Amino acid sequence: MFERFGDLPLHVLVIHLTVVLLPVAALTVIVFALVPRWRRLLRWPALLLGVGTVVCAFVAKESGKAFVEAVPTLQKAVELHAKRGDLLFWYCLIFAIVAVAAFLLLAGIKGDKATKSRPLELLTQAAVVVIGVLVIWQTIRTGDAGAKAVWEGQLPAK
Repeated sequence: MFERFGDLPLHVLVIHLTVVLLPVAALTVIVFALVPRWRRLLRWPALLLGVGTVVCAFVAKESGKAFVEAVPTLQKAVELHAKRGDLLFWYCLIFAIVAVAAFLLLAGIKGDKATKSRPLELLTQAAVVVIGVLVIWQTIRTGDAGAKAVWEGQLPAK
């Protein structure tokens, strides 16, 4: 199921979406959490992007496994990339949970602030920033490990 899209390996297509979507989602949810005047506008995009990160990371992870199963000689080369991808999936899962909590606590369905507790608001904002930065950082690390596994030694010297 996760091996191909048409004639191309699915992983090759999904990683490009992942490398763009995860940082955009993290930045959107961070702005949503930290800028109260934009919450009403960003509440639905923040929720959808936050949850979308899990779907995207899951498909990238599973398609990567299917790609390695199809080309077993890659196993050793992508070992670090695969480990980082697994960790990225868990970061995205936590991020999605925090994004849903932020949506419910900071904006709610109608865009009204759901919590009157300033400490809870600050805790939610801090959680969004911390896990959002971790998602961006881990996306970069995972992509870097994958790019090095594929391209190291393949490009001409500088």
